[in-house]
Amino acid sequence: MTVLTRDAIRAELDSGRLVITPFEDDQLGAASIDLTLGDEIRVLERRADPIDLLADSDYRDHTRVATLDEPYVLAPGSTIHGITRERIRLPGDLCGFLEGRSRFARLGLMIHVTSAFVQPGVDNRQVLEMSNVSGHPLRIHAGVRLCQIVLMRTEGEARYEGRFSQQVEI
Repeated sequence: MTVLTRDAIRAELDSGRLVITPFEDDQLGAASIDLTLGDEIRVLERRADPIDLLADSDYRDHTRVATLDEPYVLAPGSTIHGITRERIRLPGDLCGFLEGRSRFARLGLMIHVTSAFVQPGVDNRQVLEMSNVSGHPLRIHAGVRLCQIVLMRTEGEARYEGRFSQQVEI
């Protein structure tokens, strides 16, 4: 796999094979595209009893949706789910990885816990598993470019058709 640089990303956007909505030219970096935090988050409900991790476990059974009309204070050691404002449509021969932006990572914000991979052929908004690994509370605001996607060309084509392939809500 090869990482796409600005010119290759621009060509994919111009051809319509790669679609990012909404998109502004200044989101395009040297080899990535900045992505914006949307208006909602999902917060893990505090509970005393353990959550069983089974094949049919569903995070929605243990979380609640909250709006970001006001900034959300993410406590040290806590994790929330955010979702990108942008919807991403990849062709079958492109995949990607979500990465945090260093300016926020240096303050203790992790953008993904384990699910950074963006499958080929998706057409969805990306969920961000945001964790505070600092010793200080972090105030999370909607509309901030918190992360970026790094795109790669695959060997062969594939299309993700799993549980979250058409995800548009958190």
